[in-house]
Amino acid sequence: MEEKQINTPMQRTLNRPERLLKRAIRGVVFIGLVVIAIATVIAGIEEVSKMIQAKVVTLADLLLLFLYLEVLAMVAIYLDSGKLPIRMPLYIAIVALARYMILDMKSLNEWQMIAIAGTITLITLSILVLRYSSAHYSKD
Repeated sequence: MEEKQINTPMQRTLNRPERLLKRAIRGVVFIGLVVIAIATVIAGIEEVSKMIQAKVVTLADLLLLFLYLEVLAMVAIYLDSGKLPIRMPLYIAIVALARYMILDMKSLNEWQMIAIAGTITLITLSILVLRYSSAHYSKD
């Protein structure tokens, strides 16, 4: 036979500070996400403005805009579901490393390029492992 929990007034008042703390933390997280979204939009607008002024669009510019879109998508997913898929930051890391390699290719030596390419490969393998494990071992 299952025992029913009795929620006495004393237990409710003991839980109230905990509930208030959780609400406060959620509020701070929400404000942080809004700040990140606004800053990302502003940075994207500034980047597009620079491209218009220069009348040139480079691959590095497109990758940077893609990074901004990925950050916005990550914020939107978190706001919708309250969860952050670990793969999103990994995708952002791959694009950021690719952009870094493209921008600084002339100043990188062979070992630095190999290290960056190896890092991208390791992150990609991590994503594959995460996808495989979530598809085959997820309890949802």
